[in-house]
Amino acid sequence: MPILGEQGQDAKFQELCCSFGLEPSNIPQHVAIVMDGNGRWAAKKGLPRVMGHKQGAESLREVIRACADFHVHYLSVYAFSSENWTRPAEEVGFLMKFFRELIAREIPKLHKEGVRVRILGDVEGLDKDLRDLVRYAHETTENNTVMQFNILLNYGSRAEMTLAVKRLSNDIVAGVIAAESVTEDVFASYLYTVDIPDPDIVIRPGGEHRLSNFLLWQSAYSEVFFLDTLWPDFDRVALVQVVAQFQTRKRRFGGV
Repeated sequence: MPILGEQGQDAKFQELCCSFGLEPSNIPQHVAIVMDGNGRWAAKKGLPRVMGHKQGAESLREVIRACADFHVHYLSVYAFSSENWTRPAEEVGFLMKFFRELIAREIPKLHKEGVRVRILGDVEGLDKDLRDLVRYAHETTENNTVMQFNILLNYGSRAEMTLAVKRLSNDIVAGVIAAESVTEDVFASYLYTVDIPDPDIVIRPGGEHRLSNFLLWQSAYSEVFFLDTLWPDFDRVALVQVVAQFQTRKRRFGGV
């Protein structure tokens, strides 16, 4: 797999960081976001909930561009959880149609910008035409190196870990790996996020203070930011503000 971030710390990047008061040597490698608050944003404006999702897509486009500009190598977003199927059928139907349109429309643009796209989650639980679009996104952007954009779709962290346990158990029974050889790194290799570094930052806009079954294993030592800003109002400046706060924190990973 091609190495991400081959653009290096060029003069333009250094100047950009300086203009926002950021330290170029301490940019997070991986930012993960729970995109929350679309429905409430729409309700506050007297609009249908689906309009919140459309505006949220605009915020996502801006954040992707900002991550590329600031050399964040991995961006992961919680697009649709395995629990979201319980939402009203009209909203679920809109979201599935919306994902189809977004993938078909945005992949060529992201490919042109050098973004590698990965859809993570229970892809087999999606309709065939959406699965085909997932395959198209993966194959089209496979060799891109500017950054990796992970879309967590039909995803739940507990389900991810349960599936990993099943696959690991099968390999132990089959003699592929010895039980005594299982380490944290070995277990992590059975997760959807294999070959993806753990997030340095987890951001949840929308005013809620919980992870909602999002990257529970991977975020063990992430710096977590809960924001009152609703996702459709989240933008480049909001991301930079979080990164600036991140740069003031001392990450000890259990040490002193």
